[in-house]
Amino acid sequence: MKIRTRLTFLFSGITAAILLLLVTAIYISYARDREDDYYKNLRQQAVTKANLLFDAGIDPHVLQLIYRNSSSTLSQEEVAIYDTDLHLLYHDAVDIDKVKETPGMLEKIKQQKEIVFKQDQLQVVGFTYSHQNKTYLITAVAEDEYGLARLRNLGYILAFSYLIAVLCIIIAARFFARKALKPVSDMVDRVEEITATNLDLRVPEGNGTDEMAELAITFNQMLDRLEQSFDAQKQFVSNISHELRTPLTAMMAELEISASRERPAAEYLQSMHHAISDARQLVKLSNSLLDLAKASYDPAEINFKPMRLDELLMEARDEVLKAFPFYRINVNFEEPQEEEDYLSVEGNAYLLKVAFVNLMENGCKFSASHEMGVVVTWFKEYTILRFIDDGVGISKQDLPNIFTPFYRGGNGQYADGNGIGLSLAARIVKLHKGTISVVSKVGQGTTFTVEFTHV
Repeated sequence: MKIRTRLTFLFSGITAAILLLLVTAIYISYARDREDDYYKNLRQQAVTKANLLFDAGIDPHVLQLIYRNSSSTLSQEEVAIYDTDLHLLYHDAVDIDKVKETPGMLEKIKQQKEIVFKQDQLQVVGFTYSHQNKTYLITAVAEDEYGLARLRNLGYILAFSYLIAVLCIIIAARFFARKALKPVSDMVDRVEEITATNLDLRVPEGNGTDEMAELAITFNQMLDRLEQSFDAQKQFVSNISHELRTPLTAMMAELEISASRERPAAEYLQSMHHAISDARQLVKLSNSLLDLAKASYDPAEINFKPMRLDELLMEARDEVLKAFPFYRINVNFEEPQEEEDYLSVEGNAYLLKVAFVNLMENGCKFSASHEMGVVVTWFKEYTILRFIDDGVGISKQDLPNIFTPFYRGGNGQYADGNGIGLSLAARIVKLHKGTISVVSKVGQGTTFTVEFTHV
């Protein structure tokens, strides 16, 4: 069942139930008021007839004649008067006698002073009446034909009005449900048009303030992320293809040249060295891509634990110097290492070491002396690492893009690389809720500043 239909039924059902309670309450309230009013009217008519009989001295036969000549004997109240000894003193029509006054009934009137009850459609009232220091028991019975007719008419009117109202409620509920869910229908229609080839389409956001607009805005934000992810994936695949093609083409060219004719052993050896160099470049690229993929994981899937930054820095320094013995990396601590907590962070040792290695290698390879320095400063809430070199520097045009994967700026002519190292370091720092920034001047060097919050 669609939400539109469910809302229509739910709203109509609740409103119809409330309206039914209201209609029932009106009918019952009117019926009770009519009944109470007619009991009062019966009592008043009986008192009037008793006064005519006792005070005015009208002959009982005359009163009986008036009763018998009434146009409707049902609506004409029938009065009977007894003394306290239960002797009948007057009766409008003994032969008709709509209600039988039994001794038990009369005794009940004497005890309770007044009783009322119904007998089919007839209403009966019995009460005590005092006149000239004497007490009488009077009963009056009649059918409220006019009142019951009005009650029936009211019932018909309420029932008809209820049915019409329920019908109008259903129509209105369906209209408003359709109107309220129209943004969802429009959203569904637009979503059906969105595919991998046109992720630039967006769903309508309506007035931008209600819940439907919030849903549309959230969905559009998700589409923004998906579009960026697809674009990044396309760019990533394109860059990988380009980076892999270069060393593979070089290896194939070397091997084809070597295999084209017989050559001296020295030339074969030289060709093998070139192939090995290209293979190493492929291995390094593969390792960088693997590290980049790890740095793109969901933080919930990565194992984080407290660790010391100074130990990771020294391990990263040793790893770089092992691969490049001619590099020189100086690590300086500006504060005495008395507070161990100031150098502790919550992180992943492998990824942090990868980031530090890339920043150190980057500083050394773009420096003419292959030398760079790491300065560590810490405060109560955070630690600052500065990776400083006096190399060729980075131009203002390249600075905004240096953390983009596979981007290589104008200084790429000074050293080999695949444009992954800095983007990988930036992702790892961001993964550890840190910040990274860069300041550089062409010909004077570059400083990368990394800031981490303590555990």
